[in-house]
Amino acid sequence: MVTNFLIGLREGLEAALIVSILVAYLVKSGRRHLLPRIWLGVAIAVAVSLAFGAILTFGPRGLTFEAQELIGGALSIVAVVFVTWMIFWMAKAARSISGELRSQIDRASEASRWSLVVVAMLAVGREGLETALFLWAATNAVSGGTASSTIPLIGAALGLLVAAGLGYAIYRGALKINLTRFFTWTGAFLILVAGGVLAYGVHDLQEARFLPGLDNLLFDVSAAIPPSSWYATLLKGIFNFSPATTVLEAAAWVLYVVPTLVIFLYTVRQRTQAMPRPTTAAPVAAGRK
Repeated sequence: MVTNFLIGLREGLEAALIVSILVAYLVKSGRRHLLPRIWLGVAIAVAVSLAFGAILTFGPRGLTFEAQELIGGALSIVAVVFVTWMIFWMAKAARSISGELRSQIDRASEASRWSLVVVAMLAVGREGLETALFLWAATNAVSGGTASSTIPLIGAALGLLVAAGLGYAIYRGALKINLTRFFTWTGAFLILVAGGVLAYGVHDLQEARFLPGLDNLLFDVSAAIPPSSWYATLLKGIFNFSPATTVLEAAAWVLYVVPTLVIFLYTVRQRTQAMPRPTTAAPVAAGRK
């Protein structure tokens, strides 16, 4: 639940910041009459993301066990690719996203009436699809592929609600957040989560007989950490830790987490040194009435 809460919080805050920037800029530039187009685009993006999540959840049912594991493993790897791209993109674009969105609004407002709808839909929809895919992969890994527990979804929903509240508070100018620091800490955490999702994806592919080595365990600490214990559940829920881990799972985790985390922290440090001023939500607050 903690993992999904943080995923929902981070991804939801990204979407909330985007919407806040769009709305604030239209209000500030005296184009309030265009706001319904923004909200229509946001509504379409939310509907598409929910539909995508439903397809991921219910689509594989009825297939053979091997087919379900093959689809689950492949989608887990895709989710890791997307979330890794998102983490690095946000670390790079956090300082310039406001200006980029304002330029898109200016161009779209001069084009057809549907252009602003498309801008909002694509900006928010990208976050929504990434969130749906990664939440599905993380939840699937924790629940062992049954997707029967609603607790992870509750955690994600709470994270999204908190993100929506923070986004509104930022828009009203009541709250300022150091976005660089926020996305650095959550990005590093999500890299660890993504490593667990990747390892579980590899395990799925092994169970589907697509990859070898299902019986080749690197370690089995089930006696010390019983899978049914609360601390095993906690480790599984946060980091997708498995007491019985194959050599291939462990290799995938190490080969992903170690270089990705090092490169990410190095990239953030280089950008922080190049632009020492902290990033805050002050530009968004310009839309305050």
